[in-house]
Amino acid sequence: MPGKKKDFNYSEAVGELEKIAAKVEDPSTGIDDIDKYVRRADELITGCRKYLRSAREKADSIETI
Repeated sequence: MPGKKKDFNYSEAVGELEKIAAKVEDPSTGIDDIDKYVRRADELITGCRKYLRSAREKADSIETI
């Protein structure tokens, strides 16, 4: 379905963040590429925080039952 957003996958996001970290640490990576990687890392970190916040809220609701 066009325009349908894929569900967030925490494990994939963490894996991509690890790859980004390696690329940013590589001295051969250009400054323009670093900017691109940092922007993508920010998107992934935001997604991870939302995912973890949601998981914590679900766990908290289970504990109160």
